[in-house]
Amino acid sequence: MPRRIEKEDASMKQFWKTFVHRGLCAAAGGPAIMAIVYLCLHAAGAVESIDAVKVAVEILTATLLAFIAAGITAIYKVERLPLAAAAMIQLAVLYADYILIYLFNGWLENSAFAIGIFTGIFIVGFAVIWYIILLVNRHKVAEMNRKMQKS
Repeated sequence: MPRRIEKEDASMKQFWKTFVHRGLCAAAGGPAIMAIVYLCLHAAGAVESIDAVKVAVEILTATLLAFIAAGITAIYKVERLPLAAAAMIQLAVLYADYILIYLFNGWLENSAFAIGIFTGIFIVGFAVIWYIILLVNRHKVAEMNRKMQKS
């Protein structure tokens, strides 16, 4: 097997290992998130009692959502992938993860209007988070450059 293919295989193995590790770390938050959501709904008077099967399904899907959302951050460990491509892959996976689970659980109305609003908010939120990351990293680089110039 050529060296390049071996290196790519090792890179993909590392990607999946990191994906699973990060996903498992975040998956524990799924049940906690659902408990908080239902406690808030109960406090607001929106929910009095909940069907056990519905709760079980929502806990499992929220756990899956957290697993995928955390796991996909491993995409930034793939060496040959440009940052913009990694960000677009993350955006697509996160969007599919959220929209499918939200629709499956009935957390989002299955209408063009609701999906359009969700999509707009999702894209703006993703862009804002990336802009904040960009600003923080620029600040860190500028600070490191200042320290290097003083030395």
